Amino acid sequence: MNPSARAFPLLLAALLPLSACGIPETGVVEAGEPATGVLDPDVTSAPSESVPEAVPLVKVPLYFVEDGSLVAVDRTVPGPTDLGSTLLMLFKGPDVKERDRGLTTEVPPAAEAPTIRTDGTGVSVRLPRSAGSLSDTAVDQLACTVAVARLRQDPALGSAQVTVEQPGGRLAGRSSEDCPLGGTARRSAPAPGTGTSGGANAGTTGG
Repeated sequence: MNPSARAFPLLLAALLPLSACGIPETGVVEAGEPATGVLDPDVTSAPSESVPEAVPLVKVPLYFVEDGSLVAVDRTVPGPTDLGSTLLMLFKGPDVKERDRGLTTEVPPAAEAPTIRTDGTGVSVRLPRSAGSLSDTAVDQLACTVAVARLRQDPALGSAQVTVEQPGGRLAGRSSEDCPLGGTARRSAPAPGTGTSGGANAGTTGG
């Protein structure tokens, strides 16, 4: 018998068990890398905990009235603040602690925010029409609050000049050098009627 004829039945007998076991005849099949990132169904991922950044506290200068005189107070609030937000605090008046100290205000509540412009040491504050006409004491409260707040923004200025423009074109001015400091009144607010118009300093008095 031909040797090739005898070898064929032997080869066929060797392949039949492999086919019966379901092993592919094409060799090893690559299945890729093992799966990663699969969580246990009973385990939930914990959210990342981020530490909130601490908000710095700043002292905002505000000027109120005590026994007819200007009083400088520092109100501690989360910062930072600008001139506009400082004025809004002034328009809202003394808080509970400040009222308990006997502080009052002549600045009426503002329905609109004033317009503020800065130019070096000069600051212009234009009040909205809804503000009406302010008393001289109220103008001094506003001007000193803005002047001292401006110096705290830029201490290198040395001084600040504030011009307050009221509805109807009335102007009043004040220098930071004329404002009481340190939380006690070192200069009295001008008596009603002593303010000037046309941009001159209003109600500067001696210490």
